[in-house]
Amino acid sequence: MNAILLLKPLLLFFYISCAQPVATEPTPGGNNHLAASPGAVSKNNTISPDHTESKIIPAAERLDRYLPLIRGKAVAVFANHTSLIGAEHLVDVLLAKGVDIKKIFAPEHGFRGVADAGEKVRNSTDPKSGLPIVSLYGQKRKPSKEDLDDVDLILFDIQDVGVRFYTYISSLQDLMEAAIQYNKPLIVLDRPNPNGFYVDGPVLKPAFKSFLGMQPIPVVYGMTIGEYANMLLGEKWISSSLHGKLSSTPHADLVTVIPCANYTHESKYILPVKPSPNLPDMASIYLYPSTCFFEGTLLSEGRGTDKAFQVFGHPSLPKNLFSFTPRSIEGAKNPKLLNQLCYGWNEGGSNEEVLEKTGGKLQIKWLIEAYRLFPGKDSFFLNKGANFNRLAGNDQLIKQIKQRLSEQEIRQSWQADLDQFKKIRKKYLLYQDFE
Repeated sequence: MNAILLLKPLLLFFYISCAQPVATEPTPGGNNHLAASPGAVSKNNTISPDHTESKIIPAAERLDRYLPLIRGKAVAVFANHTSLIGAEHLVDVLLAKGVDIKKIFAPEHGFRGVADAGEKVRNSTDPKSGLPIVSLYGQKRKPSKEDLDDVDLILFDIQDVGVRFYTYISSLQDLMEAAIQYNKPLIVLDRPNPNGFYVDGPVLKPAFKSFLGMQPIPVVYGMTIGEYANMLLGEKWISSSLHGKLSSTPHADLVTVIPCANYTHESKYILPVKPSPNLPDMASIYLYPSTCFFEGTLLSEGRGTDKAFQVFGHPSLPKNLFSFTPRSIEGAKNPKLLNQLCYGWNEGGSNEEVLEKTGGKLQIKWLIEAYRLFPGKDSFFLNKGANFNRLAGNDQLIKQIKQRLSEQEIRQSWQADLDQFKKIRKKYLLYQDFE
C-alpha cells in the first residue's frame, strides 16, 4: 500500500469548509466553529448527519453521538495515529472520560503509524496509556475469540484515503467478520474521504482478490469508510459463513456508523495529519491512486524521498527527465532502487496544481509513457506481472499496456463495470453525492 517517507516534518493541515450534506442552503455568515447539534437516528442505526455548520467534523469529534453507546462497556479500539480528536488521540480522550478501554487493535504501519509498508507489526504495549496493542497486520489479520472475550464492543476509527489497495478497508472487513462471528457490536466512527469526489479505475475481478483488494470495487470508489462498511453488509460481501447472521440479525445490531458532520462528496477534505508514512501531504494522496501502480514495476514510486507517489522513475530511463535518488529514511528503510540515481517524472505541486493534473480521474498516461520509454520491456513488470495484477485487480490492464492500447481504449474497457458499481454505491451513501 503506501510507504513511509518524510525527510522533513509534516505541518498540520487544516480542514476546508464545504457545502452542507443535504440540499439545503448554509446559513449566511454562519460560525464555522459552532458545536454540532444532535441529529436523528435512522432505521439502519446510522445517526443522521448534521446540517447546522459548514466546518467538516469527523465522527470521532462528535462525542455526544457515541459516548452514550460505550459508557459502562468494556471496549476494544481499532485505531492508529490518525485517530484524533483535534490534537489529542481518541484513546487518550476516551480514557480521560472514564471509558473502559481494554486493548488496542492496530493495522498496517502500527498504532503510531511509523512501520514500513508491508512490515510485520508485532504485539506490544502503548507506552502512554499502558494498554496492550494487538497487531492485526502480520501474523494475523483478525482478532481471535480470546482477543474479544473481555470486551463488550469494538470501536473503529481510522483515516482512509479512498483507494482500493490502501489496506485499511481490508482490515475493516476482517474486523467486521470477527465482530459478527463472536457477537461483538462494532461502532465505526466515520471520517471524510480525501479522494471521495470521484469514482474511477478498473473494478476488481474475483480471481485477483487479495489483501490489496477484497471486493469488486474500482481503484477509486468514492465512499467513506462508514459507507463502505454498510455496503459490505448490504451486499453480503463478507464471509459466506456469516450470511446466516446477516439474514437473521438486523444490520443495526451488528454495525453502527457515526457519520461526519457537514461533509459531502464534493468536499475537498484536507487531512490534518499524514495517513501513513509515504503519504506525506495532499499531493501524494491525490496522486496515489494513479502512481501506486508503479509498485508493480521496476520503477521507483518515490519511496525514500520526500515526494513519495509524486515522483517516479528508473536509472535506465532517458537522462533528460527529472532526476531523484531514493534514500533510506524513516518509513522507507529499504526503498526500491536505494541510492541509485533515477530519471523520470515529478508530478507534485500545490493541491490545486495536482488536482488539475489528475482532472478528477485515475491517470494511466504516466504508466503508458513509462512503459513506452523503458528499454527492457520484458522486465518492466515485477514478478511476471503478479504484483501489478493485484493492484489493477485484473490481468487485462497489463495486457493492454503491452499491446500499446491508447488511454481512451483502456478507459473504455472499464466503463460497464464502473456503471454497475456506481448503481450499487448509490444505495449506501450517507452524504450528498457529487452528481
